[in-house]
Amino acid sequence: QVHLVESGGGLVQPGGSLRLPCAASGTIFSINAMGWYRQAPGKQRELVATITSGGSTNYADSVKGRFTISRDYAKNTVFLQMNSLKPEDTAVYYCNADVKRLPMLPLRGYWGQGTQVTVSS
Repeated sequence: QVHLVESGGGLVQPGGSLRLPCAASGTIFSINAMGWYRQAPGKQRELVATITSGGSTNYADSVKGRFTISRDYAKNTVFLQMNSLKPEDTAVYYCNADVKRLPMLPLRGYWGQGTQVTVSS
């Protein structure tokens, strides 16, 4: 089995910063892309940022220039540095990883349990 555990969420004032780590553990042969998604109340889950095994990144237009995704390949961990936070960034943030558990198995997507980020004064 594979587990993704997010942390680092909380309450922050507008303009503030938070850093979200997500660590993958379990039976892992390799990890392809890792990413962050978010879901606000009453809205669908949306992509925030992704990073491939080669380090290529992709960001939602709404977070470009404010959020940075990075990865510690040795520790199977992905980070989301969030700066200049806005009230509209309030959501549950979910980590995702495309994992190959064994060499002969296909890639499969796994999700974390989510961490709440609230931006409010």
